Amino acid sequence: MAKKNFKDLSEREILALAIQLEEEDSRVYGDFAEGLRDTYPATAQQFDEMQAEENRHRQRLIEMHRQRFGEHIPLIRRQDVKGFIERKPVWLVRPLGISTVRKQVEIMELETRRFYERALAKVSDAGTRKLLGDLAEVERQHSAFAESLEEKQVASGERAEEDKTQRRMFVLQIIQPGLAGLIDGSVSTLAPIFAAAFATRESRAALLVGLAASVGAGISMAFTEALSDDGSLTGRGRPYVRGVVTGFMTAIGGLGHSLPFLIPTFHLAFVVAAIVVAVELVVISYVRHRYMDTPLLSSAFLAIAGGVAVFAVGILIGSS
Repeated sequence: MAKKNFKDLSEREILALAIQLEEEDSRVYGDFAEGLRDTYPATAQQFDEMQAEENRHRQRLIEMHRQRFGEHIPLIRRQDVKGFIERKPVWLVRPLGISTVRKQVEIMELETRRFYERALAKVSDAGTRKLLGDLAEVERQHSAFAESLEEKQVASGERAEEDKTQRRMFVLQIIQPGLAGLIDGSVSTLAPIFAAAFATRESRAALLVGLAASVGAGISMAFTEALSDDGSLTGRGRPYVRGVVTGFMTAIGGLGHSLPFLIPTFHLAFVVAAIVVAVELVVISYVRHRYMDTPLLSSAFLAIAGGVAVFAVGILIGSS
């Protein structure tokens, strides 16, 4: 379908388009408020107020259209006119990222303000020009508000609270499932890999067992995590995202000490694999300390003790 050029719009179509823009912006702000209410209540309240203001703008535009052109408002939308930016529906994403919301608001307000400024040049009716000029000024204020939103929240302490909430969500939705996968992949695959290595004394056999164990464990953990809960009550986010994170990290954990067996010399491959295992256990200890507030020594002891125990079981079984 061919889009209309802005310069070809009639005054009636400009008013109709303005009504649609205000309605769309209002609904987007409502979605932002709804998506942020549980995690960022102060910011959600600000978007509630912006939604209410956009609704008032829409009502004023409808009244102006009714006075000049009657009750019927032509259907003309932003996608029907050339020059508008295509909006990605970030307001539908859950959980909402506060930085993404701020950037989207700045773009929305700038675009709407420029629309009113261009519309002023095409409208001759004095009352309509005054209304569009008033709305352009409000949009300029909204743009300034959007640009200063972060600074205001830093000054009031709201940003610090948002950062804490965002970090907590990141831990719940990414770090915890990723760490669970890394631990499972790094520890649970040790026994079969090193059992196969010492039973055959061949790098190829250990490599094949490692690949099978790592990929199989990754798939299993991905489905297990995805089916564990839907995140609606726990706040752990979308299950398929957690499943992908868990499955990927599980596979990485196993592949880390499987790939050294690409080295054809068995003893050298074993030494490299053992070094990789040590690095994996150190990484697990650090992540638990960094994000789970676990004391570093306690975290290191538990990870290393568990890894060494499984490692020893694999060697004993493979050597028997």
